[in-house]
Amino acid sequence: MWDLESGCCLHALEGHDDVVYAVAITPDGQQAVSASFDKTLRVWDLESGRCLHTLEGHDDGVYAVAITPDGQQVVSASKDTTLRVWDLDSGLCLHTLEGHNDWVIAVAITPDGQQAVSTSWDNTLKVWDLDSRRCLHTLTGHWDWIGAVAITPDGQQAVSASIDKTLRVWDLDSGRCLHIWTGESLIFYCAVSSDGVIFVAGDHEESAKVSFLRWEEFN
Repeated sequence: MWDLESGCCLHALEGHDDVVYAVAITPDGQQAVSASFDKTLRVWDLESGRCLHTLEGHDDGVYAVAITPDGQQVVSASKDTTLRVWDLDSGLCLHTLEGHNDWVIAVAITPDGQQAVSTSWDNTLKVWDLDSRRCLHTLTGHWDWIGAVAITPDGQQAVSASIDKTLRVWDLDSGRCLHIWTGESLIFYCAVSSDGVIFVAGDHEESAKVSFLRWEEFN
C-alpha cells in the first residue's frame, strides 16, 4: 500500500502463500480484498494493514475479484471453473456460481450490484443474477479465451477483451453482441472511461501497448 503523494510504502500486506493475482478496494476506501493462487482471498484493513478475514473455499487459484457497489459482497473468479460470492463482513461464502467449463479469468459487477459478468478460458462470458444465482446469458462469439471484461457506467453493456485479437461490446439485457473491434495483436485488458465513451485496450507483443478507442470506432 503506497502513499500517492510521497511515493512511500505505508504497509506491506503479507500472508498469502503464493502469487497474488488481483486486488479490489471497497467503495469507502477502508478495506482491500486480494486474490491469490494459494486458493484464498484475504480482506485487509487498509489503515492498520491487518488481515481481517481469509476467504477459503476455492479448489484452485483465484484469478480475479470484484466488490459490489454497496461494499457488502465480494465475487471471486477461479481456476477451479467457479465463481464464489462472499459476505465481506463475515468472510462467509454465500453462493457458488457454476457453469463455465474452464478457468474463470475475470469478473465485473454492474453499477446497481445486481449482476456479475465473468470471462473464461472456455471462450465465453456469462451474465449472472447475484440474487437468484442464475446464469442469465452465455455470451458466445470469441474463438479464444477472454482475459478481461468491463461494464459501462450505465450498466447496460459490457466490453470483453480476448486473445483472439478482438474487443466485443455486448448488450447485457439481451446477451447480443453489438460491435466487434479487431486489433493487431492479442488483447489482454480493457476498461471503460467514467463517461462511457472511451475504451482502453491493452495488448502484449514485444511491449505493452494502450489504444484509446472512441465509441464511433465500433460503428
